[in-house]
Amino acid sequence: MSRLRWLFVTGVFLFISFGHLRADIYLYRGPDGVIHFTNTPTGNLPWKLYLKETVSQPRRPLAYERLIEELSLQHGLDPSLVKAVVEVESNFDPLAVSPKGAMGLMQLMPSTARLLGVANPFDPRENLEAGIRYLKTLLERFNYELHLALAAYNAGPEVVSTMGNIPPFEETRQYVKKVLEKYRQLKGRR
Repeated sequence: MSRLRWLFVTGVFLFISFGHLRADIYLYRGPDGVIHFTNTPTGNLPWKLYLKETVSQPRRPLAYERLIEELSLQHGLDPSLVKAVVEVESNFDPLAVSPKGAMGLMQLMPSTARLLGVANPFDPRENLEAGIRYLKTLLERFNYELHLALAAYNAGPEVVSTMGNIPPFEETRQYVKKVLEKYRQLKGRR
């Protein structure tokens, strides 16, 4: 076999074999008690392995559809809204970790997860339950003005309360727009 062909075959094999590998998730508790999560531990901090994941599972929205519907209805929310938030937040990946440390299907920040009593933010049921309760609280706080509740979910409720509107952050504006578009799409399918 020629060297070029061997390199090609080896490359294809490596891509197929390792193309779906995921990073492990590491935890670090700072001196102030704040818990940090990452899939790329940096610095000389004493990161500890929190969750080992070697092969990603396909992201299957249908796998969480019944759970989302059950929990949404239990808390009086439209399941289509929750599905839209989950899709935009994590693309239905229960092991998603954002660069800012948000975790799981509904991308709960560590402080929010603690506040909501979440023991394992990567457990789909626990994450969805807490995220739905949090979204419901934000909807109530902002008089069911969906655009404000979504902005608060992304940027924080205090920022939205202070500004009285969607903050002028491009990330937040795009987030609200994406969730509302996805929500309309999902509502149209029903």
